[in-house]
Amino acid sequence: MASTYTAAGIELITTGEQSGTWGTTTNTNWELVEELATGVVSVALTGTTYTLTTSDGSSSEGRHAVVVFSGSPGGTCTVTVSPNDMQKVYFVKNGSDQTVTLTQGSGGNVNVASGDSAIVYCDGAGASAAVVDFTSTLNFQAYDANLTSFLSALDLPTVDGTSGQVLQTNGSGTLSFGDKTSLATPVAVTGSATAGAEIRLPEDTDNGSNYVALKAADTIASNVTFTLPAADGSSGEALITDGSGTLSFGSAGISTGKSIAMAIVFG
Repeated sequence: MASTYTAAGIELITTGEQSGTWGTTTNTNWELVEELATGVVSVALTGTTYTLTTSDGSSSEGRHAVVVFSGSPGGTCTVTVSPNDMQKVYFVKNGSDQTVTLTQGSGGNVNVASGDSAIVYCDGAGASAAVVDFTSTLNFQAYDANLTSFLSALDLPTVDGTSGQVLQTNGSGTLSFGDKTSLATPVAVTGSATAGAEIRLPEDTDNGSNYVALKAADTIASNVTFTLPAADGSSGEALITDGSGTLSFGSAGISTGKSIAMAIVFG
């Protein structure tokens, strides 16, 4: 009894057949499976009709996963997927200068405009087979509309910035380039940038919720900048200031552990 073939053209060896040669057939089958899964084929269109065929037991254009069309067919090209009982998913790129219409039967077709791409599947229903466009049901238009609306509300810079600068906003949709170290608005970890802002340092644990916070006094006469020391001090030293905002470690002039003598004078 001779071999049979799947709808995708993969050979099914009959029991007891191809003694001594079944290994060659099996290797060929694996190559055809590779075409089904990852194959890419280029098809040059020269007319308004074309048959994308999958043949039994041999490499075929129609078995490839990705089909890239090119050429100048002279008008809309109807590409017929054959056989019409093969279920198949195609990633299609139309690089030709005309629309490509994919069909497999009377059930429905898919038009892929010049320059467009589509993911389609063939249902393999025979004479009434349909080609269905996956990408037509993906709501890319809504995302495009939202992105377009967002971008249209921004006032982009008219010239590029200098090396190392970042794109920043004024809070009203106007973007400009500025230095990372001199942004116009200070960044606050919590609270607003002008009232009650805190810098919060979380505890060193994955699930911890506690933190140490630093914040300014409620009322400040003028701006103050504190410059931290570049290195740690010695044991027992305190953080002291030079009166101009520069902090360092040094002796605070305080002695501990000594008794205090008190004299009481009676008059």
